[in-house]
Amino acid sequence: MLRACLGAAFLVAVHAGSAWADQDWVPPVTDPATLKECGECHMAFQPAFLPARSWDKMMDTLDDHFGDNASLPADTTAAIRAYLTANAGDVRPQGLARSFMAWVEPGGAPQRLTENPDFRREHRKITAQKLQRSGALSIVNCPACHQGADRGWYDDD
Repeated sequence: MLRACLGAAFLVAVHAGSAWADQDWVPPVTDPATLKECGECHMAFQPAFLPARSWDKMMDTLDDHFGDNASLPADTTAAIRAYLTANAGDVRPQGLARSFMAWVEPGGAPQRLTENPDFRREHRKITAQKLQRSGALSIVNCPACHQGADRGWYDDD
């Protein structure tokens, strides 16, 4: 009897732990081209944070990527697009991606992670002074506050 109770308690603890962790995790970027090209200027954001149509739009407008020309050779663009869209939040809604995808309007193609209501709620107390003290300087410098961000972990470190 004791063994059965301990086994049940273990399963509940494992399930509760994985449910908690799942809420703070998205699959990490594993594609070398995406890591290299996107990561030269900013963290290579996990594809799960946006739907595939957002990544398509972003890859179509690299010549004006948030005010910068991030154009790439056609074959590199195609490879990165294929990776991003295959792993997008509406294609593989795992972990944190589920809550991020819930706010996307049908047919919408958001371009900024910072427009997500979950993102805004989680970061509502982050001031410019706190960003400066942390060394982040920008709200999208995720690794400054979330040391596991490159591995897809966004728990509060």
